Amino acid sequence: MPDSQPQPPPSSSSPGPADPGSLLLCGAHLTDGRTVDVRLSGGRIEAVGTAGSLTGDGTRACGSRVDLGGYLLLPAPAEPHAHADTALSADDRDGPVSYAAEDVQRRATEAALLQLGHGATALRAHVRVGDVQELNALAAALQARRSLRGLTELTTVAMPRLLTGVAGADGLAVLRDALKMGASVVGGCPDLDPDPTGYVEAVLEVASEHGCPVDLHTDATDPARLSRLAAMAGGLRPGVTLSPCGGLGRLPADVAARTADQLAAAGITVVCLPQGGCGGAERRGTAPVRLLRAAGVRVAAGSGALQDVSNPVGRGDPFEAAYLLASRHGLRPEDAYDCVSAWARAALGLPEVRVEAGFPAELLAVRGERLASALSLAYSRIVVHRGRVVARTSAVREYCDSAATAELGLPRQGRGELS
Repeated sequence: MPDSQPQPPPSSSSPGPADPGSLLLCGAHLTDGRTVDVRLSGGRIEAVGTAGSLTGDGTRACGSRVDLGGYLLLPAPAEPHAHADTALSADDRDGPVSYAAEDVQRRATEAALLQLGHGATALRAHVRVGDVQELNALAAALQARRSLRGLTELTTVAMPRLLTGVAGADGLAVLRDALKMGASVVGGCPDLDPDPTGYVEAVLEVASEHGCPVDLHTDATDPARLSRLAAMAGGLRPGVTLSPCGGLGRLPADVAARTADQLAAAGITVVCLPQGGCGGAERRGTAPVRLLRAAGVRVAAGSGALQDVSNPVGRGDPFEAAYLLASRHGLRPEDAYDCVSAWARAALGLPEVRVEAGFPAELLAVRGERLASALSLAYSRIVVHRGRVVARTSAVREYCDSAATAELGLPRQGRGELS
């Protein structure tokens, strides 16, 4: 996004002897209108003070500093619904998507870094297990997770295709092996099993055995099936998530409202995908976000398909998801951003983040002073994970000299000449 006025890129400097693990973020805007300095240490926010108050407070110098003048500082978003095994595969035109370990690992790593650059410091990736890929794709995603440690948190959801009948026995065995290998969430798509209710029962049983959360794909077009799912899942800890639930928006309003009440009573989280579903085009559509929120359902927002066959132009950008929730679904900018940050983190079982002392140093700085303008034009971003800067994106838009800019005194970003 273009910056509003010429600004040099934020720079780091070392003012003197200091705690090498500390970082000072200087002059950042907050959503409440304050301009503050924020000191980070040990992966947490150590102090927040008025601008200039922490640069020489007499207690300790800061190890390094980043000038955030002109930036809005926010809790970092999280990505609650990605597909690491198929991401960035839309251009693979030589045949079906390769599930070779090296290909999956490369795509999963590149996709996670792309989303980290957008600001997401945590990512939940759904990975298919069983069938022809067996556990190869999962092993590759877990290897990507290890290589990304310190940059972003990647967790994996094991997704078997079938869990009932004769064929389902193999799926159950593979699912249990996936959890032993390192998958941390039990997932899948009950809509694709001949016995969707039996599929859900099997998932909940395995999740209960291993103490894992559940994250299921469903289009949510069958209210009776959702009612049974809510009855079975109610009270399960550490929790149940459903996505993308686009079919809820196609149900009669009274039926959708009753179903939303049942989901809320069961404590089920819904992850909507405003940028497009992760199935075929016929299953597109976003869950009725405002109806679900009114019923008390916890609603988070994810990206879904990232440049794969389901969405060849998927961006994987949480800011786009929040923008769409605000522009298309009428949420306030603050509520829209909460869906990709606070509620997305909660869906992943992560601790809350606030720009206050004592909270995790998972932060995102975007060019701008207000959240609404940031959701509209937020190209320049600085990402902080575990208290250190892990990604920067800077964008500058330049115009050639013209009478219009000179007469009106409009801001210019570029210093060079355009021909």
